[in-house]
Amino acid sequence: MPVNPSFEDLVAEGAAVPTGGWDFSWFAGRATEERPSWGYAVSAGERLAGAEAVLDVQTGGGEVLDFALGRAEPARPVLAAATEGWPPNVAKATALLRPRGVVVVAAPDDAPLPFADESFDLVLSRHPVRPYWDEIARVLRPGGTYFAQHVGPASVFELVEYFLGPQSPQVRSCRDPERERADAEAAGLEVAGLRAERLRMEFHDIAAVVHFLRKVVWMVPGFTVEAYAPRLRALHERIEREGPFVAHSTRHLFEVRKPAR
Repeated sequence: MPVNPSFEDLVAEGAAVPTGGWDFSWFAGRATEERPSWGYAVSAGERLAGAEAVLDVQTGGGEVLDFALGRAEPARPVLAAATEGWPPNVAKATALLRPRGVVVVAAPDDAPLPFADESFDLVLSRHPVRPYWDEIARVLRPGGTYFAQHVGPASVFELVEYFLGPQSPQVRSCRDPERERADAEAAGLEVAGLRAERLRMEFHDIAAVVHFLRKVVWMVPGFTVEAYAPRLRALHERIEREGPFVAHSTRHLFEVRKPAR
C-alpha cells in the first residue's frame, strides 16, 4: 500500500479483506472502539468455570467462546454447544471450537433452539441478532443463567445515517434494553443485572468504513462499493480534511436467571 494511498486504493483494500468470523484484528491502526467496562469475554470465562452444561447462541466464528473457555480451564463445562446461522461462520467456529470439545450446530438465528427443554445451566450470547426469550427460558435449567452482551439502540447510527439518511424513531429505539428487560420478564425470567454504555468509535480511513459495512451487513443493508461510491468518496475527503469519522456504539449486559423450582 502506498504511503499516501488514494481513495481507489483504500476502497479496493477494504473490499478485498475477508469478512468471515468476528475477528476484528484487521482494524488495528485503521479504526478504534471503546470496550465496555464490564469485560464480557473475561466475565463469561468466570461463569463457564462454574457451569456444567453451556450453550453459546449465535457464536459467530467462535472467537469469544474460545477465549472464554481458555479462561475457564481447567474448570470447564462437561457439555458445551454453540449455534450459528451463517454458513461461513459455522465452518470457522467448528474448526476453532472442535479442539475444545464444543459441538457447533448450524441453526437459523430466527428458529427455535435445536435442544431439549432444560438442557443447560448457562446460556451465553454476544451480540445476538435478537434475544428469543421464550427459547432461552425453555432450554435453561431451573436456577440457570443467561449471560449476554447485546447491541443497544441506535448503535453506530452516525455511520448508518450518513449512508441511509435520518432513521425513524421506531428504528432508532429498536434493541432498547428496558424493552428487552420487559420481554425477558414476560417469558418468566428474572433480570438480576442490566448495565448499558455508549462507546466512542473512530474510523481513520475509508478502507475501515468499507470493511466494517461489508462485515456488519445489517448496518447498511445491501451495501456495495459501487452503490455508495459518491458517499464513500465524500466521506474519504471529509476524513482526509477533518480527521477520523466519529460514531458511537451502544452495548448492554444482561444477567438473567430462570427461577428455581
